[in-house]
Amino acid sequence: MNFLLARPRLMRTAFLFTVSLFALLACQWSGAGKSPKLSNSTANLPANTTSPSLAAPARASGFTADDFAKHIQALKSELNNKLPHDVAGNPEPKFSFVIQPPFVVIGDEAADVVQDHANNTVKWAVDRLKLDFFTEDPKDILDIWLFKDAASYEKHVALLFGEKPTTPFGYYSRARKALIMNIDTGGGTLVHEIVHPFIEANFPACPPWFNEGLGSLYEQCGDANGHIHGFTNWRLRGLQQAIRLKRVPSFADLTAHDSNAFYNDDKGVNYAQARYLCYYLQDKGLLVKFYKTFLARQKEDPSGYKTLQKILAEADMRRFKLKWETYVLALRQGYEVTVE
Repeated sequence: MNFLLARPRLMRTAFLFTVSLFALLACQWSGAGKSPKLSNSTANLPANTTSPSLAAPARASGFTADDFAKHIQALKSELNNKLPHDVAGNPEPKFSFVIQPPFVVIGDEAADVVQDHANNTVKWAVDRLKLDFFTEDPKDILDIWLFKDAASYEKHVALLFGEKPTTPFGYYSRARKALIMNIDTGGGTLVHEIVHPFIEANFPACPPWFNEGLGSLYEQCGDANGHIHGFTNWRLRGLQQAIRLKRVPSFADLTAHDSNAFYNDDKGVNYAQARYLCYYLQDKGLLVKFYKTFLARQKEDPSGYKTLQKILAEADMRRFKLKWETYVLALRQGYEVTVE
């Protein structure tokens, strides 16, 4: 039995958990608040194809099977050098490796569980993101490290990368060419972070509001007619409170934020506003059109603000903001589930 998310409807029953405005304002750089497990969205969706093995002859993402084999061997050497060893001289814990182009998925859970994450979250998301948005894969083989729980995540981030994670959920490290996850918090953060290297490869000049808005949109997501579809999530409650407190900036200000302003000045509200602007565009059937138009016009409109006006057909963006706020205040956390 597979549970597939249909189009969202307004429901009064909250799901999984909600957060206060304070928690939203305190969220980490990755934009990953307590992401829901995708048990009723991507995690249980059947994979269309199986993950290729090391011996797979087909090229994927510009890399051969031999490229992936060499990459995995280097990862195994790194683990051997950095992890403690058992009495037989084997590094522990044992990690499993799954090639899921353009990624290698590495996890310390059972091999079949790691394979399931690779097929039913990573491949599921990548296939749908590429269907609607992205034509280019990341230029490098990227690693997805899936640590089974908080203790494993914190321990191995320190052992392997020599750092302390700034978020308990997961993050994308451009420098390390890696997505590093506490998968026990759910697959939503993983899908969010998968967006970032694809944005990097396809839209390197993308401003932070759209990079994080699109990533955050898919923290809670499912399938709608074969396409990835974002649903209301934990950021909604805090955004609604911010709207009532008149703490939400204009869209001109949001889109003009550079990285410093977006990530440091009221970043919880910035993330939520960007997410639910993308949610609104999705709901109106305009999100993919906006992305493609913005990408084509990025040199003349680097912030995307003029493109946003054009796609929305809104001459008065202050008036639109009031309309959007009314729309957001009417949303409720929850989603429909159909059973097939």
